[in-house]
Amino acid sequence: MKYFKRTDLIIITCILILSMAIMGIYSFLSAEDRVIAEIYYYSDLVEKVDLNLGENKTFSIPQEEDVILQIYPDSSIAFIKSDCADKVCIHTGKLNKTGQFAACLPNGIVVKIVPKEERDEDDMDLIISQEMRKGLHGQ
Repeated sequence: MKYFKRTDLIIITCILILSMAIMGIYSFLSAEDRVIAEIYYYSDLVEKVDLNLGENKTFSIPQEEDVILQIYPDSSIAFIKSDCADKVCIHTGKLNKTGQFAACLPNGIVVKIVPKEERDEDDMDLIISQEMRKGLHGQ
């Protein structure tokens, strides 16, 4: 008993090749050469980190020294340590493409990847209202 005909296999192969080609083209076109990581503490920009320097560096921001970030030589950044309960920020993993972000909400830290060049009005932005700030601080 045959499960697939020869034409079925040809069609499946063509669909797979076309899918891989589309994914490759999308990855190539959406790749940013020059990106930076913006680090926010309760909606205040506290640091900009150039990810294209190829360095391996561990650091924290002065406002929350218990939250540690790692810059990797492959132009990515990630949370590696946090004193929050759920550790969602750590499980987010490495960030390296424009538009990606990770947040440690209990500590009020957000890291987002943006292009190094000038941004325009259509780019994604981060706004946290005063009400949300108060809620995060527990006031």
